[in-house]
Amino acid sequence: MNENPKSLSDEELAKLVADGDSDKFGLLMERYQAKLFRYGKKFLVDNDNIEDVVQDVFIKTYKNIKSFDTAQKFSPWIYRIAHNTYINAIKKNSLNPLNYFDFDTLLSYTVVEDPIIKEREQKEIKQFVDKGLYNIEAKYREILVLYYIEELSYKEIADILHIPISTVGVRIMRAKNVLREKYKELNIEI
Repeated sequence: MNENPKSLSDEELAKLVADGDSDKFGLLMERYQAKLFRYGKKFLVDNDNIEDVVQDVFIKTYKNIKSFDTAQKFSPWIYRIAHNTYINAIKKNSLNPLNYFDFDTLLSYTVVEDPIIKEREQKEIKQFVDKGLYNIEAKYREILVLYYIEELSYKEIADILHIPISTVGVRIMRAKNVLREKYKELNIEI
């Protein structure tokens, strides 16, 4: 192949790895190492534990790369693996089981993804989340990270979290409301 491997898309690299070119997996790891670590901070506190889980994610990704459908985007696929791996790590290391019952999935909402509003709010929320103010519920924190930090679409987030697209919009709206309250508590004007 004459093409520079670094210029290949994630999907093209995944196909090459699935076809036996395992060296290309290193490029996928380079691209996703920091993203998966940042994503892990939404679930775990200890950096060593996060690094361990990220390695587990890469191992699972490599082992299952042949099941990846190259007609789909790679990022939601690896984030789904990461999500499941982090949840399993929490369950394994937690004395109290997590309660996954969620009223959002029982209700249907109409949600419109407005790019103008998204762009304006994206900067504010990105700065706020990046400052380490993580004292909101994990399901809201995770959705903010996927939408505003990782810049995934509603559909991609819905696929990762196995929730309806309308629930993604509802959680984003609720998370923004929680963040506004946190801003008020900290006397930060928005």
